[in-house]
Amino acid sequence: MNRLLLVEDDESLALGIEFSLKDGGYEVSRASTVEEGKKIFHLERFDLILLDINLPDGNGYELCEYIRSKSDVLIIFLTACDDEVNIVQGLEIGGDDYITKPFRVRELLSRIKALIRRNSKNISLESILKSESILVDNIKGTVRKNGEVINLTAQEYKLLLIFMNKPNVLMKRDEILCELLEGEDPFFDENTLSVYIKRIREKIEDNPRDPQYIVNKRGLGYKWNKEVVAP
Repeated sequence: MNRLLLVEDDESLALGIEFSLKDGGYEVSRASTVEEGKKIFHLERFDLILLDINLPDGNGYELCEYIRSKSDVLIIFLTACDDEVNIVQGLEIGGDDYITKPFRVRELLSRIKALIRRNSKNISLESILKSESILVDNIKGTVRKNGEVINLTAQEYKLLLIFMNKPNVLMKRDEILCELLEGEDPFFDENTLSVYIKRIREKIEDNPRDPQYIVNKRGLGYKWNKEVVAP
């Protein structure tokens, strides 16, 4: 059974979400502040964290950055702000998805289920993939650049594998989304894909403003611009 951590300070909303999640077959722990969220995060292993942005002693961005410094656990932001700036900020600091309040319970459960299922699948049959200074170990689930470990979220890792499994192949945005989502999540959009690619570039490129690995052809799509070998 998957374990979820819900960090939400609105008591009535939190109780409703907790009930729906448990009814959906999940084990749920609940926190209402940043500090309480940090403490519970260290007590158990979670498969996914639902994180409200506005909290009494801080905000969800702060807690997300703290969790990301220690774990690649899946994170979904719960936000009352549907402003693109807030959404992009949440994704850029390590969130895997977001859902805007008010939301339907079925939509929330659908997103959680799809994200956990995608995270559990490995799209590469090769145990090791190498492309110049980038080395991916699918057995350990690690990525290294020049021997140094690079921390990727689950979605970033999967997106990296999509590119490295098709080196020098120009892929349209909808093709990439189709592989990343496996046809399951209609809520994921091209803006979110752009944020993910930006985040990966910041981690693997020597100069993210002049990318050499993931390059884009304006109006056509993206491709992995290096050879990939399976040593």
